[in-house]
Amino acid sequence: MVTSAPHDYVIVGAGSAGCVLARRLSEDPGVRVLLIEAGGEDSNELIHMPIAFGALFRSDVDWDYSSHYEPGCNGRRIYLPRGKVLGGSSSINAMVYMRGNRVDYDGWHGRGCAGWGWADMLPCFLRAEDNERGAGEFHAVGGPLAVSDLRHRSPISELALEAALGAGLSANDDFNGAEQDGVGFYQVTQRDGQRASTATCYLHPVADRANLSVQTHVQITRVRFAGERAIGVAGVQFGRPVEFDAGREVILCAGTYGSPQLLMLSGIGRPDELAALGIAPTAELPGVGRNLSDHPVSAVAARCAGPDGLFGATSAHNLDRYAAGQGPLTSNVAEAGGFIRTRDGLPAPDIQLFMMPVLYTEEGLAPVGAHGVSIGACLLTPRARGELRLVSPDPTAKPCIVHNYYHHPEDLRSHIEGLRVAMRILAGAPLAGRLADPVSLPASDSDADLIAHIRATAQTIYHPVGTCAMGIDDDAVVDPELRVRGMEGLRVVDASVMPTVPHGATNAPTIALAERAAALIKGPAPILWKVRATATTTRSVRVAPIGTAGAP
Repeated sequence: MVTSAPHDYVIVGAGSAGCVLARRLSEDPGVRVLLIEAGGEDSNELIHMPIAFGALFRSDVDWDYSSHYEPGCNGRRIYLPRGKVLGGSSSINAMVYMRGNRVDYDGWHGRGCAGWGWADMLPCFLRAEDNERGAGEFHAVGGPLAVSDLRHRSPISELALEAALGAGLSANDDFNGAEQDGVGFYQVTQRDGQRASTATCYLHPVADRANLSVQTHVQITRVRFAGERAIGVAGVQFGRPVEFDAGREVILCAGTYGSPQLLMLSGIGRPDELAALGIAPTAELPGVGRNLSDHPVSAVAARCAGPDGLFGATSAHNLDRYAAGQGPLTSNVAEAGGFIRTRDGLPAPDIQLFMMPVLYTEEGLAPVGAHGVSIGACLLTPRARGELRLVSPDPTAKPCIVHNYYHHPEDLRSHIEGLRVAMRILAGAPLAGRLADPVSLPASDSDADLIAHIRATAQTIYHPVGTCAMGIDDDAVVDPELRVRGMEGLRVVDASVMPTVPHGATNAPTIALAERAAALIKGPAPILWKVRATATTTRSVRVAPIGTAGAP
C-alpha cells in the first residue's frame, strides 16, 4: 500500500469541474490540493486539433461507456463517450460554448437550491470567461476559459444557415446574450484555432504551484470514512493500491456516471441494492444514480454534390494552415445551429439545431467516404429520467446506464417537430441545390415515420446530468452547497449535481458550477477593517462580511 502525504483537499477527477477547483482552491498558498485523474496527460495531439475529436472516440482517452438496451430507441445500446484524460470531457467534446437559458438556473433556485439562480450564476460564467469579442453586459475578458469565434466556416454550413433563415427562423449572433432563440454560428472554447479544455486553460498555467499536486493514472475505488466523515480515498495506480488522505474535504468530480458509481462503491446509496452486491452500507441516500437526464439528438443527412464539406480535410495544405491557426482543421464540426420553440407558450426553446458539414451518422463511429451535411434536432427539455446502477462490487466494472430516452410522450412530441424543421432546412434553398442523394431521412414527414426515424437513429449529444442531484427534498443527494447529505467532509462538484439538464451544452455550465463551488468551499472573503488602537498606531482585524455567505 502506497500512502501519500496528507492534503487539505483531495479532488477526484480532472475534468471540466476538477481542473477549475484545483486552480481556485490552490490560490490560497496555505492549503494543499491534490487532483487525481484516472486517465493520463493530455499530450495526444489529436486532443488539441478541434476537428479530430471524433478520432478520440473509443481511444485510451475515452471511458467508452454504452447504455443498456434503450426501450425508446428500438432496444439499441447507445454509445456514451466520456473523457478519461486531463481535462476530462472538455478534452474530447465539440467545444460549443453555451451557458443554457436563465430559466434553467431560476428553475434550480425554485426547487430549493438557494444561490443557484441566474443572478447567482451569471457572475460565475463571467469569472471564467475570456471572450475574444470583448467585455459587455453578458461577456467578460480576463478569465481562464478562452472563448472564440470559429476560425473556419465551411461553405455547406453557410448554405445551411441561409436555408434556416429562408425557412423563417430568426438570426442570432450570440446565443449567450440577451436571447437564446434563433440561428447562427456557435462560439467555441478555442484559442488560436486550438481546443481550450479546462486542462489547457485552468490547470496547466498553475501546474508549478508548490501547494498543488496532480496524480494521473489513478482509478479511485472508494471514499474512506471515519464514522460519517470522509478522510480520504483509496485507489489503484499502475496495479498498486494507493491511499490519499484529506484533511478538510474529499471532492468528487468524476462526472455524471463516475461520481454516483463512487458513492455507491463507498456504501452510499440504497442499502438493499448495495448489500446485494456485498457492499457494506455507509449512508442511505435513495437518489444516488437516479434522475439521469440527457439530450438525445436525431439528424437528417445528405451527400454534397461538390467539395463543400469537411471530408478529406487533413491534406498537407490544411495541416500547414492549421499550424497557423487557420483552416478546416480548426472546425469544431458542429459549426452552426440554434434554438427554436416547437409550439407557443413555452418559456424557452425546446429544440437545439446543429448544422454539421459532415455525414454524422451511426453515432460518429462509422467511416465517412464523402462530403456531406447533417442537420440535427436535439431535444433540450427531456421529461424522461433514467438511472445508473452498479452491476458488480468490482470498481473496474462499468455501471448499467439506462437513460429511458422518449419514455415520456411529451419528449417525442417536441422531437418530431424539431426533426420536421431539420428536414425543411435540408430541403431549402440554397442548400438543397448543392446536395446529391440523401443518406439518412425519414420515409415521410408523418408522425409515424418521424418517430420511426428518431427511434432508429437517436444518439446522445453528450450532456448527461442529474445522478447526484442537489436539492432539499428526500431524493436529493447533495445540499445546495454540494455537500453529500448526512456526511461530513464530502462534496460532489460536477454535472451530476444539476437537477435538470440546461438548455444547451453542459461544459460551460459545469465550469461555472465549479467556479461557484470553489467560492462556497473557500467561504466568503474576509474584509480587512482598520481599527484605531491608539492615537498613533492601527491594527488589522479580519472580519467575515455580513450577508455574503455563498456569494460568488
